[in-house]
Amino acid sequence: MKKILLASALAFSLMASAQIDFRNTRFGLTAGVNNSRVKNAHNPSGGRFAFQGGVLALIPMGSSNQFFLQPEVVYYGAGESGKDKDAKGMQGYNAMYANNYISVPVSFKGYFSEAESEFFGQIGPRFNFLIDQKVTDESREIYRTDRFGKAKSFNFALGAGIGYSYKRQLELTLKYDFGLSNTYPDLDESKIDPNSAKKKSEQVLSLSLSYIFK
Repeated sequence: MKKILLASALAFSLMASAQIDFRNTRFGLTAGVNNSRVKNAHNPSGGRFAFQGGVLALIPMGSSNQFFLQPEVVYYGAGESGKDKDAKGMQGYNAMYANNYISVPVSFKGYFSEAESEFFGQIGPRFNFLIDQKVTDESREIYRTDRFGKAKSFNFALGAGIGYSYKRQLELTLKYDFGLSNTYPDLDESKIDPNSAKKKSEQVLSLSLSYIFK
């Protein structure tokens, strides 16, 4: 955790030292679909498809029209299901472990050139604040929220993505967020299987479409 905080502080200090132009900030709307999993948490374990949607800001960095800081505030569905392809017919296959967040990603964004329509890459931290958790058809009692299955109210991830911008207004982004904190810390105490002591990393692959106002 200390290394994560140090890396975050270094990244933000570098951003702060850059020429950030808040006066020319543009705002936009974003929405998309998530496919999420949680490593080392539940058994059986499969993906969950969910929705994300919210607002973003595009803040210029430097004098060129190429580098930006992009903070967002979005509703963000994550968690996992029990739909492991090898577990059909087993108890827990229809389980749903839904974690829903207010999420705040802050990305450094770079277009490959200053052209109006261009590919871009982005990377940065994501801060998730749990607003709702639902567990249904769980395979084991310990997965219930009133046992050991309560998700942590805050978690931290690092995200990276690539996308395409049409005239710097309509943008399609494919992104992967890798959880760096323990999503289910109480499961460590359950000692239910050899994975119980491992960190429960929440991982999300998403595809989103954004519209940025002029």
